[in-house]
Amino acid sequence: MKKWLLLALIALIFTGCENKKGAFLETVESQNDVPTAVNRLMRLIEKKGLTHFATIDHAANARKAGMRLKPETVVLFGNPKVGTQLMECNPSMGLDLPLRLLFTTNYEGQTSITYTNPEYWTLKHNIKDKKCLAMIKKIHIALQELAKEAAKK
Repeated sequence: MKKWLLLALIALIFTGCENKKGAFLETVESQNDVPTAVNRLMRLIEKKGLTHFATIDHAANARKAGMRLKPETVVLFGNPKVGTQLMECNPSMGLDLPLRLLFTTNYEGQTSITYTNPEYWTLKHNIKDKKCLAMIKKIHIALQELAKEAAKK
């Protein structure tokens, strides 16, 4: 029994680190710097008829606090009609809405766009309704497409 438990633990260690399926966060590498990628997203939000709620420039806020931070910006956006339906599935969805994309630059100058995999919400908010699950799947696809488009030159 101990032998099987040890083998299972070893298998989990080697597969768990590289397994992207079910990851809470998804990241797209950008060909643009943060301001350019953010501007591309803003144009996409407008073009698709989505609502822009806020843009938070963490690097600017760090400067105001007398600190330094590589470029890091969060854009909050969404579709209030869809968001309302999701909050009707479970009011706790309000913690994860509106949608958001995080734009960051690492120390090598590479910009990344990161977002929470909406399918994680099904676990976090105990979503089981088929209509809500279908909406979440569509949102996941939309976030993937928006991040990829914002990342393009």
